[in-house]
Amino acid sequence: MKTPESYRKHVIFLGRRNAGKSSLFNAFIGSEIAIVSDYAGTTTDPVYKSMELSPIGPVALIDTAGLDDEGYIGALRTSKTKNVLYKADVACIVVDSNWSTFEDEIVEELKKQEIPFVVALTKSDLSSKDKLMEFVRSKGYDCCAVSKFDKSSIDRLRVLIASKIKNGYEPPLIEDLVDGGDMVVLVVPIDLGAPKGRLITPQVEAIRECLDAEATPMIVKERELRWALENLKRKPKIVVTDSQAVMKVVADVPEDVLMTTFSILEAKHKGELLELVKGVEAVLTLNDGDEVLMEEACNHRSLADDIARVKIPRWMTNFTGKKLKFSFHSGREYPDDVRKYKLIVHCGGCVITRSMMLRRIEEAKNFGVPITNYGVIISYLHGILKRVLQPFPSVLNLYEEIEKKHARNAQRI
Repeated sequence: MKTPESYRKHVIFLGRRNAGKSSLFNAFIGSEIAIVSDYAGTTTDPVYKSMELSPIGPVALIDTAGLDDEGYIGALRTSKTKNVLYKADVACIVVDSNWSTFEDEIVEELKKQEIPFVVALTKSDLSSKDKLMEFVRSKGYDCCAVSKFDKSSIDRLRVLIASKIKNGYEPPLIEDLVDGGDMVVLVVPIDLGAPKGRLITPQVEAIRECLDAEATPMIVKERELRWALENLKRKPKIVVTDSQAVMKVVADVPEDVLMTTFSILEAKHKGELLELVKGVEAVLTLNDGDEVLMEEACNHRSLADDIARVKIPRWMTNFTGKKLKFSFHSGREYPDDVRKYKLIVHCGGCVITRSMMLRRIEEAKNFGVPITNYGVIISYLHGILKRVLQPFPSVLNLYEEIEKKHARNAQRI
């Protein structure tokens, strides 16, 4: 139950109001979590619950409001449901009595986002679902009839959903960059933003992956880095630092030692490093009045010198010399429409899954909005992006081509 959400596959329940989503959600979990009533539109905000789904392991289930909700408030509820769609590793379309163009539209959206799905025909204890099941299967969709009173039907649905969940390749954070016997120095600042008594997720992941690779991780604060490097008998294979300490660290790390940041490792691990590096090219095209979205996947108390709300906007303003507008968004859900932004600057995404991060990147690409992340843009604005991309030759080559292109354009001007 302590498995972080970012390590869980997500199952979302979708459908009309009063189709039996919440009752099925509760039966699937085996506990009365979601409120159930005969009143249409009982579920308002998405409801989350963690459980173990054999043989997948830890999963997160999401119950949602009916997609056919009406009126002003209904539109807000529907918007909430659509906003959590990007999280789904698999969807369960819940149908009560009939299939119509409404369900066809749900299927179309799921296919568009490449989300596998199953169909659950609810309330099978009240009426036969044979004809409806035959119709749904004729469309080529996997489905089963379920009743909250029939445990075996719920078990069949669990098996069906589990069969749709894909365990695709997920690039490691650092394990592919080190070998057995390598020394790895991890620079972990302890400041006001550091969680009391623990390390943040990427730092813990890096330590574990180093141990799995038979490498030797050494953890220091930025103030002790130079002393630590001077006292090592041999040079480390790589130094990894928090992005906010990158300027102090780059000054202390010898040129012949690889270095990067946790956030850039996250860009590789959770997203598309190549695409996020391409995104920084947009910084040079920003003009007065352009709006930049600062996106955080988690909620936390803003600090006086917050990285997203203060530091990066200040660095970008100084770098560009432009009067930019910054919008700030944080939390599990993604903004309704990102088309109005000239650039999206995303956090490392350590609290969300890789599929969630990839869908966010894909949405930005579809709308033609450049996207980058904190670690990439911080290093870029400080002129050291080439240095921290050295562990990734193909991405470094791309960035060098971007630099050459802009140098040629500057000469023409």
